[in-house]
Amino acid sequence: MKKIIGMAVICFALAGCTDPERAAKVLSDNGFTNIHIGGYSWAGCAKGDDYATEFNATSPAGKQVSGVVCSAWMKGSTIRFFD
Repeated sequence: MKKIIGMAVICFALAGCTDPERAAKVLSDNGFTNIHIGGYSWAGCAKGDDYATEFNATSPAGKQVSGVVCSAWMKGSTIRFFD
């Protein structure tokens, strides 16, 4: 039972480490369309980033891309792509 509670706490904590509204705005402002925001990304962001929000979208060049929007308090956002 303690393991289940511990896993639930971790899941709720990680859910707080995403910023879907900010990620969608950053992507839209940079010309991405058909934006689908995912959950927390385990990879792709620096240690100093507070938020790591996965996404799938259509790039300004018309290609399907996936990646993560990394951001932190008191700094801008970075769009990083997965291969």
